[in-house]
Amino acid sequence: MRKNLKIYKQMRRLPFGDKLFSFVVCRLAPYFDSIKPKVTALQPGYAEVKIKKRRRVTNHLNTVHAIAMCNMAELAGGMMTDVSIPVKSRWIPVGMTVEYLKKAKTDLTAYAQGENIDWNTEGDKLVPVEVKDTEGNLVFRAEITMNVRLT
Repeated sequence: MRKNLKIYKQMRRLPFGDKLFSFVVCRLAPYFDSIKPKVTALQPGYAEVKIKKRRRVTNHLNTVHAIAMCNMAELAGGMMTDVSIPVKSRWIPVGMTVEYLKKAKTDLTAYAQGENIDWNTEGDKLVPVEVKDTEGNLVFRAEITMNVRLT
């Protein structure tokens, strides 16, 4: 089992475990702290990340800023990739294509789904991430290219 997945499962059992795990992730990758994410699901092939709509992530239209959604998509896609690839393998995001589909006026959830990706081969993997608002509306979609190297 991947180290991050083991830590996530252990922390999940604690009170506020999701919040604690998310805090640790942000300590290791400080830029993500700008969106105050909460990892709410993590398993091979799937991850969920939530953010609250608050002033620090909004734009001049009082909607969630495009780059905040990019950050949460990258975090969800990266966490899912990390727990999906074989142990001792490495990965790095090398590109991202995004679509802004609707104004993001509420708290948001990013869903990274990689169940149909062959994680046992090297090379670029296209990781789809969808971001939905609290009403379930799709507001943002990303396709993140993750380069995977097997060791």
